[in-house]
Amino acid sequence: MIKETIWEVYTVRNKKPPFEITEAALSDVMEISELVGKISSTQNLSTSPILRRQNRIRTIYSSLAIEQNTLSLEQVTAVLSGKRVLAPPKDIAEVKNAYEIYDHLAELNPYSMDDLLLAHRTMMQGLVREAGEFRSRPVGVVDNKGNVLHFGTLPQYVFSLMEELIQWTENSPFPLLIKSCVFHYEFEVIHPFADGNGRIGRLWHTLLLSKWNPLFAWLPIESIIHDHQTEYYAAINQSNAQGEGTVFIEFMLGIIKEALTEAINEQPVAQSKEEVRWTKIAAFLRTNHIIQNVDVQNLLDVSPATASRVLNTLTKEGKLVKVRNGRYWAYKLAD
Repeated sequence: MIKETIWEVYTVRNKKPPFEITEAALSDVMEISELVGKISSTQNLSTSPILRRQNRIRTIYSSLAIEQNTLSLEQVTAVLSGKRVLAPPKDIAEVKNAYEIYDHLAELNPYSMDDLLLAHRTMMQGLVREAGEFRSRPVGVVDNKGNVLHFGTLPQYVFSLMEELIQWTENSPFPLLIKSCVFHYEFEVIHPFADGNGRIGRLWHTLLLSKWNPLFAWLPIESIIHDHQTEYYAAINQSNAQGEGTVFIEFMLGIIKEALTEAINEQPVAQSKEEVRWTKIAAFLRTNHIIQNVDVQNLLDVSPATASRVLNTLTKEGKLVKVRNGRYWAYKLAD
């Protein structure tokens, strides 16, 4: 095993938590590298507009759902499409804020304190008084059920510890895949902000990974974390109890591996033109309740007449159902 002491974290434990690169972690690193190579050779996540949007919406929905945002995936999609949604204003604001900062992910420098504060200000604008500022008071770190996991670093040490964390992440010789997991865990331990630490920690993990390989900017890792939310908090809690980030590192490597595997398994095989069109329409309807002729025109880059023929054919095949949407006809997935 490789062990490295990172720095002193002033929590209730007040000791230096090490992390270890276990054999299991090394195995995951190798497997993740192979998966990245496989997905890069068969599918470019960064150049498919439809896939980009779908994954970005899944990312935002999942990261906010972990923080108790009440909007469904369909509602998040509607908000980001400029539609009116009947929901708490705070939840809608969280969605819009998150989309804004994720939309500018490529412009952020993961080793810049100013960019970190900018990201928090954007993510939390209109939601908390200290948006874009490190907290000025002690906090307890709780899970999604309100259970206290640990107490964050005392506020007078937050700036210096975040500075050291960023410097270590930039300069350490460890692989960025490992360093991104370490950053995520230590960020949550320090808990530098009064609110929004979870979503910023996950955002920064994605940002760091995207500097290793751009496909991670569009891979919905947050969605897999949401699927394993209980285990996510348990990994943080167990690492806290052990005084080191090893358990959390192994957990996050498993999450990354699962996200890559899912992306590979969802890749379409060679398809006919009709199959490609159906794949795109079905994917659209996974994040939208209905689809109209104009949506198909934009989605497939076809004329209104061709869009009508495609929709009519899919309806005859039993894949879609025609429904009334106000004054217009629309289509939804058949049950």
